[in-house]
Amino acid sequence: MLGRLNHVAIAVPDLAAAAAVYRNTLGARVSAPQPLPEHGVTVIFIDLGNTKVELLEPLGEDSPIAGFLSRNPAGGMHHICYEVDDILAARDRLLAEGARVLGDGEPKIGAHGKPVLFLHPKDFCGTLVELEEV
Repeated sequence: MLGRLNHVAIAVPDLAAAAAVYRNTLGARVSAPQPLPEHGVTVIFIDLGNTKVELLEPLGEDSPIAGFLSRNPAGGMHHICYEVDDILAARDRLLAEGARVLGDGEPKIGAHGKPVLFLHPKDFCGTLVELEEV
């Protein structure tokens, strides 16, 4: 069911400062900021060739990232994203196995313009998992 690792997401309190660290200190290629109001975040992607790092900053006070940062003020790893060929088939299989899909269970369009779902961290070794259809 799982494909390749798409990205590792890191929540940050200051997106511009975090992007500068990756760009200036590590010499990484950094995308332009992309607001995603439907997810309550602004994102930047660090292209690593074979995968990406996603930097997330809250977009508004109701952002789930704002809650994460209130518990982790310096930021930190937020989730890991895996690719799947068919997100609905993956969702149905996971639900049949007892996994919890967050939200209403319907895929939403993510930062790459593709359907995504999030899976409850308690079902995956304490890690929030995002699935993205390829």
